[in-house]
Amino acid sequence: MNRLPQVWTYLAQEPLLWLTVTLFAYAIGDALFNAAGRRPWVNPVLIAMVLLAGLLWVTRVPYETYFEGAKFVHFMLGPATVALAAPLYGNLDKVKKSALPMLAALVAGSITAMVSAVAIAYALGVRGEVLLSIVPKSVTAPVALGISESIGGSMTLTAVLVILTGIMGAVMATPLLNLLRITDWRARGFAVGVASHGIGTARAFQVNETAGAFAGIGMGMNAVLTAILAPILVRWFL
Repeated sequence: MNRLPQVWTYLAQEPLLWLTVTLFAYAIGDALFNAAGRRPWVNPVLIAMVLLAGLLWVTRVPYETYFEGAKFVHFMLGPATVALAAPLYGNLDKVKKSALPMLAALVAGSITAMVSAVAIAYALGVRGEVLLSIVPKSVTAPVALGISESIGGSMTLTAVLVILTGIMGAVMATPLLNLLRITDWRARGFAVGVASHGIGTARAFQVNETAGAFAGIGMGMNAVLTAILAPILVRWFL
């Protein structure tokens, strides 16, 4: 037992350890999610994040050390996003029929996601780098980090906000859309994808394949549009 701290110090430096811990934490979250009847508020990503954050805090392991081992999961974000093309192709006819409403919803949703968050933060006294970091919070992580860097925000803070936005969307979207009596899976999925990117899209796929396909479209299109609009909005208003 006296050598346990030394053993942990050695293991903590091994990249494979943190990849294993990350997958194990998500497995626990997914098991609890299924045990709860797949309720949206028992979100496996949120559970995994809390478990990992608690472990890093207790063991005092720097985030850089953790990320060095877990970055393979981050790398897989790219292939996972590209893989959304498969359900998109399967719903191509529905996409063509909904093209114009989707474009209108995209513009409205993208601008609202940026302006509303920044306006609320500004009204509460947030300024400078922190305020700029909020702008791309509804965009998938790799794109959001690039946008944040280009407009002068903090990439670290943006990453946290992106994750929180995705989790909140995944938890709140289904009850909220049910409350609003929106039953069209295309509209439900597209709204979730625009508002809460990859985590929301994953949740949409759990509910309905059509919703997941349209969520993937919304996520991708919002990433492109936000990358174009964010620098312009920042230049004009901030």
